[in-house]
Amino acid sequence: MFRQASRYSRHLAQSTPKYARYASQSTKSLRETMAEIIPQKQEQLKRLRTEHGQVVVGDVKVENIIGGMRGLKAMLWEASVLDPNEGIRFHGHTIPDCQKLLPPAPGGREIIAESMLYLLLTGQIPSEAQVRELSKEFAENGTLDDKTIKLIDGLDPSMHPMTQFGIAVASLNRNSKFAAAYEKGIKKTEYWTYTLEDSLDLIAKLPSIAARIYYNVRNPGKAGSSDSSYSLAINPKLDLVGNYVEQLGLGGNESLTEYLRLYIALHGDHEGGNVSAHTAHLVGSALSDAYLSYSSALFGLAGPLHGLANQEVLRWILAMQKKVGDNATPEQIKEYLWSTLNSGQVVPGYGHGVLRSPDPRFIALQQFCDARPELSSSPVIRLVKQVSEIAPGVLKEHGKTKNPYPNVDATSGCLLYHYGLTEFKYYTVIFGVSRAIGALTQLVWDRALGLPIERPKSLSMDAIEKLIPK
Repeated sequence: MFRQASRYSRHLAQSTPKYARYASQSTKSLRETMAEIIPQKQEQLKRLRTEHGQVVVGDVKVENIIGGMRGLKAMLWEASVLDPNEGIRFHGHTIPDCQKLLPPAPGGREIIAESMLYLLLTGQIPSEAQVRELSKEFAENGTLDDKTIKLIDGLDPSMHPMTQFGIAVASLNRNSKFAAAYEKGIKKTEYWTYTLEDSLDLIAKLPSIAARIYYNVRNPGKAGSSDSSYSLAINPKLDLVGNYVEQLGLGGNESLTEYLRLYIALHGDHEGGNVSAHTAHLVGSALSDAYLSYSSALFGLAGPLHGLANQEVLRWILAMQKKVGDNATPEQIKEYLWSTLNSGQVVPGYGHGVLRSPDPRFIALQQFCDARPELSSSPVIRLVKQVSEIAPGVLKEHGKTKNPYPNVDATSGCLLYHYGLTEFKYYTVIFGVSRAIGALTQLVWDRALGLPIERPKSLSMDAIEKLIPK
């Protein structure tokens, strides 16, 4: 054990930047670290505004205005930047970097939500002690009050799980420290402290809300029964996702627990332009509290073009499996791909609004599968890998896809299915537990930096035509 720990320490010393090595030994609390960093970031923003405020960073074309503002550089987002070719970086760290540097759960190997949250909020690699302190805080604050439990249990179980999720999250607004302090009157410089408290409280409670919804959806008519008590139980010794798996009634499955730890960490942030992240930022810019801001993000995430993609992939893969069997040949897979394209449909799980190369999140999940015999031997997971090796060539030949490579949705839902989560509509709730890590991080920084209410200029088609040179 000692020799293994020593090798790990030497690896960190060799591969970690100086600031990360320093942070890895820190015992400062998250709040103390934020209080140190914020003045530096405020000064950086001040310099950008005063010295470079008139610098042009891009053009606005008609296609940007009518094409969903795609590609416009018009939003400040601190925690992550998505490069079309390299993929996502969290404060400059790639996914492989994070897998090497961020502390896992005790006995685990994968990134956990607490480690990723600390990195996103502070830009620093947390120490193990700092991560464990966050896990302890989440366990202490994750219990739902009776009003929230009664609200969730009173919802129609046939209602879409994301609708239930958004309602429950919005209802917690009654406990918002920021809303209460704002009503009494506080300095703008203090906004971030109350927003941080609300955000940490909400993140702590999201798994309990999500697990309660899962129980009620799976067991209609039994809401509030004694049998449902496990959905609210919290083990103070477990991390956020470790408790979530227990609350889902799936505890004891180490492989699933590690997968969800990785899934939730990787889905936590993907810069700010996606619908859920941008919605939280937009609503939050009106000084709506964390609960209202994130509930709005959840309803955006529920849209078919955003958070439902992995369900569509799974349905497509299962339909293919039914057609070609468990031991498909490359020719059979290629034929099925062409039949999908020739019918006017897209191949789900391939391409991305920004990426023009394989999604590093897909690569990380595929590596997770390859390292576990029970996954690499699964017919569904094996088919996903086969498709990922064949589809890019077919899509290139088809010639209508800017990015023919798999994105994270190509495998994420299929893994959930393998582990026995067969309620497809619930998959987006898991995504919603994850995305809070990034969206609420930025909400804290919106307050700390004093960013204004978002108010872009809109134009009618007639107004656009008047701007076009004759």
